[in-house]
Amino acid sequence: MMDILMYLFETYIHSDVELLVDQDELADELSRAGFHQDDIYKALNWLEKLALLQDADKTPYLTGSALTSVRIFTPKEMDRLDTESRGFLIFLEQISVLSPETREMVIDRVMELETQEFALDDLKWVILMVLFNVPGNERAYDQMEDLLYSTAEDEYLH
Repeated sequence: MMDILMYLFETYIHSDVELLVDQDELADELSRAGFHQDDIYKALNWLEKLALLQDADKTPYLTGSALTSVRIFTPKEMDRLDTESRGFLIFLEQISVLSPETREMVIDRVMELETQEFALDDLKWVILMVLFNVPGNERAYDQMEDLLYSTAEDEYLH
């Protein structure tokens, strides 16, 4: 599923190509690109839920966290996000790439991924997708894009 999300992001969103509005046409296009039908619909559903995260009435955990609060990860989150990934999320929040709200959106989307393997590079893509989807995060998106496309020697900024 992560491959489909990355393909969609690079092909349609990141490259400024007009995204097909009709979900069936998009599914057909992804099928022709070699992706499996079940994975396609899971990825499209994942993206739809990402768009819905902006509705604070449906996601009350995204509103009103204190600036001095500390995020404690659940055991399930710790199983999915290794120490390096959790540290990277905290780092991004400290340098104001992520706000507490966008951090929670990222964690929500990570936990909804149906994948056995999940690495720091996958997390970076999820963060980029979330920041792209949330209005007003253009600067944070640019910073994250720089981090995503940085070379291996530049990778360890923190």
